[in-house]
Amino acid sequence: MNHEPTGTRAGWPGGENAAPIISTKDWMLTLFLCAIPVVNLILLFVWGFGDKTNPNKRNYARAALLLTVIFLGLYLIFAIVFLSVFSSVLNM
Repeated sequence: MNHEPTGTRAGWPGGENAAPIISTKDWMLTLFLCAIPVVNLILLFVWGFGDKTNPNKRNYARAALLLTVIFLGLYLIFAIVFLSVFSSVLNM
């Protein structure tokens, strides 16, 4: 059985120049911190646009921010439609 050294990607595309592997503990801490309101937005911007962030975490942060913007936009559209329909029903 071929065991690869912990934290490296020997034999994978990118080889030794690839980003270090993020451990399960680090991902659990990342997800825990992202569950805290306001702190999550600050950290997502730091991770998403910081220079010294692991590329895997940077891509995760950018995707999370993009999904937040998409869902916020959908929420605003549905809220405007609901309020306009609700106000038209009250005016009848």
